[in-house]
Amino acid sequence: MELVTLVGLAAAIANAPPPDVTDWLRCAILAGGATIHIQLTHRQEERRRNRTRTVLIDLTAVWVFPAAIILPVPLALLVVGLVRVQRWFIARRPAHNFVFSSITHGAAATLAHLTFGALGAPAGSPIIGIEALWEFGAFVIAGLVYEAVQVAYIGGILALGAAATPTVRNVLGSKADNLLEAVTIGLGAVTAILLVTVPPAVGIMAVVTVVFNRLAEIDQLQNDVRTDSKTGVYNMRGWSERAERALARAGRSGNDVALLMLDLDHFKWINDTFGHPAGDDVLIMVAQALSEVTRPSDVIGRFGGEEFLLLLPDTDSDTAIAAAERVRQTIGELKINTTDKRGSQTVITGRTASIGVAVYPKHADTLDSLLHAADRAVYAAKEAGRDQVSLASAERNGT
Repeated sequence: MELVTLVGLAAAIANAPPPDVTDWLRCAILAGGATIHIQLTHRQEERRRNRTRTVLIDLTAVWVFPAAIILPVPLALLVVGLVRVQRWFIARRPAHNFVFSSITHGAAATLAHLTFGALGAPAGSPIIGIEALWEFGAFVIAGLVYEAVQVAYIGGILALGAAATPTVRNVLGSKADNLLEAVTIGLGAVTAILLVTVPPAVGIMAVVTVVFNRLAEIDQLQNDVRTDSKTGVYNMRGWSERAERALARAGRSGNDVALLMLDLDHFKWINDTFGHPAGDDVLIMVAQALSEVTRPSDVIGRFGGEEFLLLLPDTDSDTAIAAAERVRQTIGELKINTTDKRGSQTVITGRTASIGVAVYPKHADTLDSLLHAADRAVYAAKEAGRDQVSLASAERNGT
C-alpha cells in the first residue's frame, strides 16, 4: 500500500503546477498555525493518546484539509510532512506505523485536492464556499473523500492486523470519534476560506484549535468515566445514569421499560482453558454483538465480570422476552478468533448465556429493585439448566 501510494503521490507532484509566491505565503501561514497548535497542545495530546486504545482523532485536519484544497499538491504534502514530523515526538508509536499513517495523510490530502479540482472548484479562488453553492458542494465532497481515504487505509490495516476478531469500534472508532473528525474537517474548510479572503484571520483558528483540543480532552475524560475500558460499552456509572433518565421518562409517559441481565455461562472455563486475554476477547465480541442486535435507543452496560445489562425503553414483557431470545441465539452463534495460552490462534464457539428479564413498572418501580428482579430471574435461568431466558416474578417483592 505504501509503494502504490508513493507512486501515486509522485505522479500528482509531477503533474502539479509550480507554486507561486502567493502559494508559498499561504503554505507558511498554514505551517505556522499548525506549529502553534501542535506545540501548545502537545501535553494534552500525549494524555489523549495514552488513554486511547483504538482510533485517535488528532485535530490536525484543521490545517491539512485547507492545505489540500488551496495549495498545489507539492506544498500540501509539505504541510503534511511538517505536521507529521512534529507529531512524531508526541505519538511515540512504532516507526513503521507512523510512516504508514503519514503516507495515508498525504494520500488523503492529494485525493481531496484532485477531487476538489475535478469538480471545477478553483483552488485559491476568493469565492470558495461563499458565493456559490457549487463551491460549497465541492468542499463537502472533498471532505468526504479526505475522510474516506483515511478510513479505508488505516481502518483496513487495523482490521487485517487485529489479533482477535476486529470490531467496528476498534477499526473505525466510535460515533463520537467520527463526529469529532467531521467537525475538524469543517473547521479546516473555515480555515481555507479565511486563508483566501482574510489571511491574517487564520491566527484566530490557531486559538480555536487550542481551545477545541482542550474540549476534546475534557470530552474524552467524561466519556472514560462512564465507559468500560475493556468492552467500550457503559460501565455501571454511565449505564445507571442513562437508565435512571429512561425510567423517569417512562414514569411520566406511562410506558414500559425492560431490563435484560445477561450472564455468560461457564466463563471461568474460558479463562482457565485459553487464558485471560481470550476471556477479554470474548467479552469484547459479546459487547459488539449486543450493539448489533439492539436498537440505538437501548442502553448497554457491563455489570461486572461476565455480566451485561440491557435497558430497552418502550418494551413490554413479550417483546423483551423475544429480544432476550434473539440475544441468546446471537451469542450462541459467535465465532471468536483469539489466542490460547501459548499465543497460538484459536476459535472459541458454542458459548451460551443465561438471561433474566424484568419490566418496569410490572416487576419493580425503581432501578435498584428492577436490577434485583432481573438478578433473581438470572439465577432462575441458571438453576433451570442455563442457556435460557427467564422472566421475573409478577410480584414486585419477588415472592
